Amino acid sequence: MNAALQALKAELAQFGADNDARHSERGQRMLNITADTGELLALLLRHGKARDVLEIGTSNGYSTLWLAEAAVATGGHVTTLEWAADKVEMARSTFARSGLQATISLLHADAGVWLTQAPADSVDLLFLDSDREQYVHWWPHLRRVLRPGGLLVVDNATSHAAQIEPLRALLAADPAFSSSLLPVGNGELLGLRLH
Repeated sequence: MNAALQALKAELAQFGADNDARHSERGQRMLNITADTGELLALLLRHGKARDVLEIGTSNGYSTLWLAEAAVATGGHVTTLEWAADKVEMARSTFARSGLQATISLLHADAGVWLTQAPADSVDLLFLDSDREQYVHWWPHLRRVLRPGGLLVVDNATSHAAQIEPLRALLAADPAFSSSLLPVGNGELLGLRLH
């Protein structure tokens, strides 16, 4: 275990919790994942030997560190997309301190636009933690970029179940996917692309 990286993750988790306690507007909140969700992401990434990892919703980079740390073990790389310029700057600073910069590509981008241009079957693990209202609109491209055998992980599946339900229904109705809901953190919806 890298003690400096663990300390940075703990610092970011505390910063996110403190910040979110002070702000109610979504754009001002960090909305970080829970530590057990980070552990789950790292485990899934390592188990699946994921090399091409896509994260939609960087925030201050806390979740990205969990993904990137595991990606080092698989020889993988994490591409993370964030729309908010202030959060891109926070994440850039986080990654500079992490020692994981070579494993992370941080893009200031509109995920919906970026997904339309991404190659098909190019992602091994896709972590979705962004604007939940957009997920259904992004679904055709989320589905297209995920390779057969690839895994979609969607955060906030129980904490914001009503907002996630339309995507969950699409996953459940798609014969190319097998899905499961895990009671970890704020709830994680998993979708495995079978073919």
